[in-house]
Amino acid sequence: MGIDALKVGVEVDLSGGLPGVVIVGLPDAAVQESRERVRAALKNAGFAFPMRKVVINLTPADVRKEGPIYDLPIAIGILAASEGVATTCLDDYLFLGEMSLDGTLRPVAGVVEIAARQLGLKGLVLPADNAYEAAVVPGLEVYGFKQLTEVVDFLNAPESYEPVKVDAFEELLRSPPSLLDLQDIKGQVQARRALEIAAAGGHNLCLIGPPGSGKTMLAQRLPGILPPLTFAEALEVTQIHSVAGLLKEKGSLVNQRPFRTPHHSASGPSLVGGGSYPKPGEISLAHRGVLFLDELTEFKRSVLEFLRQPLEDGKVTITRTRQSVEFPAQFTLVSSTNPCPCGYFGDTVQPCTCSPRHREQYWAKLSGPLMDRIDLQVVVGRLKPEEVTRQPDGEDSAAVRTRVEAARHHAQARFVEEPALQCNADMESRHIRQWCAFNEATRLLIEGAVRKLGLSARATDRILKVARTIADLGDSPDIQTHHVAEAIQYRTLDRMQ
Repeated sequence: MGIDALKVGVEVDLSGGLPGVVIVGLPDAAVQESRERVRAALKNAGFAFPMRKVVINLTPADVRKEGPIYDLPIAIGILAASEGVATTCLDDYLFLGEMSLDGTLRPVAGVVEIAARQLGLKGLVLPADNAYEAAVVPGLEVYGFKQLTEVVDFLNAPESYEPVKVDAFEELLRSPPSLLDLQDIKGQVQARRALEIAAAGGHNLCLIGPPGSGKTMLAQRLPGILPPLTFAEALEVTQIHSVAGLLKEKGSLVNQRPFRTPHHSASGPSLVGGGSYPKPGEISLAHRGVLFLDELTEFKRSVLEFLRQPLEDGKVTITRTRQSVEFPAQFTLVSSTNPCPCGYFGDTVQPCTCSPRHREQYWAKLSGPLMDRIDLQVVVGRLKPEEVTRQPDGEDSAAVRTRVEAARHHAQARFVEEPALQCNADMESRHIRQWCAFNEATRLLIEGAVRKLGLSARATDRILKVARTIADLGDSPDIQTHHVAEAIQYRTLDRMQ
């Protein structure tokens, strides 16, 4: 249900009467079809299907059951009811898996979440293709099999089998695919600095500039300067991707921060999740990572408004008639956009052809409350001719990542009594009062900025969060006036009004 696992019991009863199979307990079409899959699989695997009335009950009976995950437990239940398999250890294990007509076990989605919940069981029996992703969860015996016959042999002699072993920390340290390097960027000193601050504090970032100025290149290099996932974070991300069925190409544990880039034609439910039985959307798949919205102003305004609550709360709640589920959504929003419909407003070379009215309509797609939640708003200008022709000479991602990790360590030292906080962007009002104190000169600077730029209380708090991150990057225990001044400079859109 969402990403929460609920234990379902499979009860099988054989009785007299006309042969047939009945499944009760709110099964969907895929579960109903398991009757034919299980019948064929048992026959082709060499087992006799009972020529009696078979009643299969899925408990609890008031919860909707969906998907082919029940094929294996239904087959084992029928064999147990017909005394075709030993039943001594059935209560110790959770069985799940789809079956082909020849008895081959096929992988299913959501295994990591099921394993992480433990559910009061000794272990899991599941398809071999799911075994390694489930085995990363400590404290649980995991047995993976390719055929139904192997599961029967295991139940008849469990002591002759060894559970799958996976070194979770070795999986976490597994070499990720090579990331794009920040050294490829030419010029753009201020944008590089904003990218470093966003990585160090988990702050939302918007890059504004003409076509070809490097906005997308900058955003794509953010994952390369983010600190690596901790094991707890990697397990959270893996659970979400497992529920979404996206682990096939990622191995047993997701060891790299997600970077999701939905197209601007995406719908609201595709971003936040949804469906009759809600599944995680792009913002949940970006949990503990980055959600990159390229061409931000091309998204429908109604779609962008879906982001307002998750950006503030770090989670999204989806309510349907049958159920209400909650998905985690703690992500860093990075976006890029042109300054106007033609793309050249404010450009030093190409003149803008848009009227003030067209520019106003263009920016009207971005509501004030949404932009209020974007901490860093940076103009990425056209490169100078000498910058275009020379070789890149900026720092590489490894050097920047070292500073980012040091800044995050400073933050985590403050958050030792607040385990829910991962970075400065997660701070709430009470944390800002505690850790973002400032002197009289800084107070006057902030008041002047609020008065001149018309900043809201939320925007002011976000300026202080950014200033706290800038101080951490500078190894400063206290926020200084120049830290706040730099943070104010990143409110580009407020200064343009």
